[in-house]
Amino acid sequence: MITLVTGTTGQVGRRFVPRLIQQAQKEERVRVLVRDAARGEPLAELGAEVVVGDLRDEEALGKAVAGADAVVNVAAAFRGVPDEEAWAVNRDAAVALGRAAVSAGVRRFVQVSTGNVYGTGRGRPLTEDDESRPGGEMWGAYPESKAAAERELLALAGGMEVRIGRLPFVYGEGDPHLVNVMHWAAHWAPAQRLQMAHHADVAQGLLRLLYAPAVNGPVHNIADDAPVTTVELHQLNGVEVPADLYTRTDPDPWFGIMSNQKIRRELGFRPIYPSVWTARDAGAL
Repeated sequence: MITLVTGTTGQVGRRFVPRLIQQAQKEERVRVLVRDAARGEPLAELGAEVVVGDLRDEEALGKAVAGADAVVNVAAAFRGVPDEEAWAVNRDAAVALGRAAVSAGVRRFVQVSTGNVYGTGRGRPLTEDDESRPGGEMWGAYPESKAAAERELLALAGGMEVRIGRLPFVYGEGDPHLVNVMHWAAHWAPAQRLQMAHHADVAQGLLRLLYAPAVNGPVHNIADDAPVTTVELHQLNGVEVPADLYTRTDPDPWFGIMSNQKIRRELGFRPIYPSVWTARDAGAL
């Protein structure tokens, strides 16, 4: 079995690939697509086969998927990129990769998506059956482009099975996201909550989607058990809570709060770090 992984030099990909390699059986190989050969060297040292090329290059895609049995598409463009870049990477390149995978006879395609596709809250944790209502100024075209990629990948013909893992806010193992989030959290209401997942649990969820022989529906949320509040984010970062924070209200208390019950019940997912506090106590931030 050959598994191709894209987006392997990003925050999620470079933490996922070593775990995938560690779990690989003797007959299994891991292939990575990178734009810069030098950045692929650490993964090659771990045992990955490196293909150099751009996700938006048709010839590179053909080389990357040749002989592959599965694809995990981690590649994404979101924070701080122009909308046209988000659409080009998150939808166009993802769909082009999906089509190349179908042509190459790939049997399974795991698309890494985002809980932001849900959009507004529903007065309860968001489930995989909820329709997509992407929008909002915080992430620009990111949610809409990821939602479009989901729809178009699921509509591909050719017998390839598409599975989708929707991620919340991802943190841990030195990822700067936990610090960077204060750029936004400084303006939130005190009880506003952020759904989270540690990199170890993101990898666990993606591996379960990759290897499970069958799933009930293509979409699964990958999230921990305990969203954290704005006040807690200040505490985790050692930042004093400003007094005016307590004058703000949260317009949508269920925005982004995801249920992980489906992946727990059907794929046996159990967060290694059920909350960010567990990760902190374990020294895994």
